[in-house]
Parts: sequence; structure tokens; C-alpha cells
Amino acid sequence: MTVGLVIVSHSQRLAEGVAEFAGQMARGEVTIIAAGGTDTGELGTSMAKVQRALEAADSGDGVLALIDLGSALLTVSMAIEQLSEERRARVRLSGGPLVEGAFVAAVEASVGSDLAQVAATADDAATMDKGVSDQ
Repeated sequence: MTVGLVIVSHSQRLAEGVAEFAGQMARGEVTIIAAGGTDTGELGTSMAKVQRALEAADSGDGVLALIDLGSALLTVSMAIEQLSEERRARVRLSGGPLVEGAFVAAVEASVGSDLAQVAATADDAATMDKGVSDQ
């Protein structure tokens, strides 16, 4: 079992693209589920869609949710609250950037790291390109 990832974006296509990209890094060893857009395919987020994704991505080792914009935080938080207490304890929300965070989280999860380490790695992705932008 490995830590699963849920990619939450206001755009279904963006979430699917990030999930595909991260999946290439994990070589199919990590469950990565896109939860983008509304239930009707419009721009926005869906608590029900996110909740289903969180449940589906949880193999028992936990789930890391990564979001695109701040307003998705409310949707993910509400979805987490709807989970059982046992499942809620295995979910973390990343404060890292969506694309870079998903990339490094997928790699970290694929090598068997625990949820705390996968989350820390994703959160640290915000500083990955700092040296590049300073030049």
C-alpha cells in the first residue's frame, strides 16, 4: 500500500492533467485521483466529488490532497469533515504548489514514504525553484 493523492482543481481538465503528470512520476505505483470541476463539468469544485476521491485514494496508508486555489480549501475541508473519524485521521491537505507538489509527492509516495513525509515533501516544493527565480 502507498499514500494516495487527490488533485483538486476548479478545472476538471487541469486536475486530470496534473494527475496524469504526477502518475508518470509514480509509474503507476500510487493511486492518484483527479477531483476537478463541478459535478456538471463546469468550473468550480464539488464537495461530493472530492469526498469520493478521498475515499477512493485511501488504501489505508492515507491520502494527501493538493489544491489549485484557496477557495478549494473550503471544499476539501468540508469533504474531509464528511469522512468517518478513522478516515479523517488519514487525510492531509498540502499547502504546497499544485503541480510541483503533486510531482514530488508522487515520487515520495512511490518509494513507500509515510503520509507525514509525503505531505512534508509536497509542502517543501514551494521552495524548489527559489534558487532559479533569484538568478
